[in-house]
Amino acid sequence: MPSFPPGFLWGVSTASYQIEGAVHDDGRGPSIWDTFAHTPGRVRDGDTGDVACDHYHRWPQDVELLGELGVRAYRFSIAWPRVQPDGSGPVNPKGLDFYDSLVDGLLERGITPMPTLYHWDLPQATEDTGGWLNRDTAHRFAEYAAAVADRLGDRVTRWITLNEPIVHLAEGYAFGTHAPGRALMFEALPVAHHQLLGHGLAVRALRARGATEVMITNNCTPVLPAGPGPQDAAAAAVYDAFHNGLFLDPMLTGRYPELPGMSDAPFIRDGDLDVIRTPVDALGVNYYQPTRVGAPGAESPLPFEVLPIEGVPQTAFGWPVVPGGLFDLMVGLRDRYGAALPPIYITENGCSTDDVPDADGRVHDTARIDYLDGHLRALHRAIDSGVDVRGYFVWSLLDNFEWADGYSQRFGLVRVDYDTQRRTPKDSYAWLRSALAAQP
Repeated sequence: MPSFPPGFLWGVSTASYQIEGAVHDDGRGPSIWDTFAHTPGRVRDGDTGDVACDHYHRWPQDVELLGELGVRAYRFSIAWPRVQPDGSGPVNPKGLDFYDSLVDGLLERGITPMPTLYHWDLPQATEDTGGWLNRDTAHRFAEYAAAVADRLGDRVTRWITLNEPIVHLAEGYAFGTHAPGRALMFEALPVAHHQLLGHGLAVRALRARGATEVMITNNCTPVLPAGPGPQDAAAAAVYDAFHNGLFLDPMLTGRYPELPGMSDAPFIRDGDLDVIRTPVDALGVNYYQPTRVGAPGAESPLPFEVLPIEGVPQTAFGWPVVPGGLFDLMVGLRDRYGAALPPIYITENGCSTDDVPDADGRVHDTARIDYLDGHLRALHRAIDSGVDVRGYFVWSLLDNFEWADGYSQRFGLVRVDYDTQRRTPKDSYAWLRSALAAQP
């Protein structure tokens, strides 16, 4: 692995519902993912996050793994239903006690805590009042952000508001394949605006409580037209506007891209874009793959069609492995937004592989090592090309609950035996530990 600039922030990422378990402990309320996962047919093999990696009880062991790995930061998410079981009103002290202890444990080992306030586990009570379709949820989110910062802000100065709002919009509200399982198609667009409004309000609440670095994390992808013709090019432009521009443009330029349903939308009120454009200190980018897009068929309800990328390796999830796409994405964001683009952190990058322990229990995940090495070399090229990238976080520390795919996909540097909760560092863990030890 090449040498990155001094001070480059190395970390790993996780998310609350995917690892914590303990869904009924210490006053936690139900989330939309509890409801979704317990609905028959929604999650592969009927899996749920009820226990997951039992991180809620085993976090000291997991912090030890972080310390031995040698990362300088840990991106985790806070479960809103632990803090406000009903999505509003008084906080649940025991819920905050857990994150209080986790933050202290990280700092004792010299690891910077970087919490994400929302990684998709909306309180079910909030969804019952409309969820992100309801403008009021943006204000409730800001109140929740303030409550967390009031408790942790004396030690936590770096914050992420939302994780991948485009995926939450698309999978959760447009297509219904994730919680809360609504299939509203274009009628889900208010979810985008209300998430962004909540983000802007939360940025202001965090700054008022001493936060020095606030960002949002989105899933971004370079978009490849399927062919040279104008119809494919037009379809790719629309997809790019939805996937990338819908959330980045209003934050960085103060206006939405031209998209169906966004012109003169009644849910956009005077002053909203000023709130949404509240300056952030950095941009979190999650990168997994580029997207190849062609013109839609005659019966398609969408103005584009996502097509496979052939001729490249694939992860166990079937995602194409294209390290150069990360370079293209970084340079493309710089060229697209210019001086409006803040410094970037890669807040997720990783892959699922078919991890099978050998007779000694070791996991030789060579494919993951190759994946990480290739993407880090592409990222280094982007930095050499002048893109201001400040850090890189691997997804993920642990094998975990992979949303609608349950426990069928393993993304971790550490294998989790879900029957015994035994943690086994994989070869990729050892590779990354050695690589980080050699960094300046």
